[in-house]
Amino acid sequence: MIELRGCFHGGIYSVDPSLVKIDFSSNVNPLGVSKIVLSSIQKDLRSLSSSYPDPECRDLKKSLSDYLKIHCECINVGNGATEIIHNFARMFAREKVIIPSPSFCEYELASRRMGASIILVPLKNFNLDADLIIEKAKGSDAIFLCNPNNPTGLLYRKSLKTIIERLDSSTKILVDECFIELVNGSNRHTMIRNIDEFDNLIILRSLTKSFGLAGLRLGYSVSNPRLAKKLASGQISWNVNGIAQRAGIVALRDSQHLTRARAIVKKERDFMYSNIRKKTQCFSPFKSDANYFLIRLTNHNSSTEVRDSLLTRSGVLVRDCSTFSGMGSKYIRVAIKNHGENLILLNALESIES
Repeated sequence: MIELRGCFHGGIYSVDPSLVKIDFSSNVNPLGVSKIVLSSIQKDLRSLSSSYPDPECRDLKKSLSDYLKIHCECINVGNGATEIIHNFARMFAREKVIIPSPSFCEYELASRRMGASIILVPLKNFNLDADLIIEKAKGSDAIFLCNPNNPTGLLYRKSLKTIIERLDSSTKILVDECFIELVNGSNRHTMIRNIDEFDNLIILRSLTKSFGLAGLRLGYSVSNPRLAKKLASGQISWNVNGIAQRAGIVALRDSQHLTRARAIVKKERDFMYSNIRKKTQCFSPFKSDANYFLIRLTNHNSSTEVRDSLLTRSGVLVRDCSTFSGMGSKYIRVAIKNHGENLILLNALESIES
């Protein structure tokens, strides 16, 4: 029997939800879900709830095709990006899998479920060590790469391209871009345009993060049609519910919602980074490209103690990063939210120093 280590996440259900007033542990669009999306769902809620959804997600794939300017045959849709991660592992993770560390724990969990041997390759100063990954990846079935990485928030496009170019094409590569649409200038950093160049490349995206659909669970992948067909063969019927499909279709039409969110993230990330550095002594933030960033604890407290203290004193939930492989107990991660909420976080951080 395979012994599976747990995969821990943030979110209000990672603690007592009754204590949470503001959740900084989940990295979703700071504007939440679009009002246009909510209106569309409410209008047709009865029919969406009582009818079976399209098991092929054809209208949603067409909307994604128009949005991304790629063919529908290149797209797979999942019940959140996590379902696609596990489908990828089920199809391609057999003997040996490479995962940079720290990164999203579902890669490791999905691969272990398939009985694969996991090689965790440590980041070097929080950056990908391309040479070491390439060396370790020889003879591997699959590799997971996250861009921007979770929990570090850093973009790795140059290193990614080097790794992908030098790996054998038999190694299947999942590049997780679930947060990339909230990165400034995201079109310059995506690998979606490279799916025809590399026949072993699959790009993962999440409407959960970019369009605030966390409760509806909606993700998708982009690859060449051959890989897309292979992934689809492991998919269960009706894996995406009708409400989620409608929400995705309408969300993709509301481009201004994402544009506004990206502007908030850029402005507030700079504000939060500079103010945490100036106003606190026990919290040292790292630069980030994403809609969240890491904070190193410079006192004797552990990340779990800091999370619990912030929660009980202020109702503010941050992500305890001790559950990420290779992180230790001296890091927390915080999402970028709107200005008023970010001020509450700043005050909460200052309050537990006194």
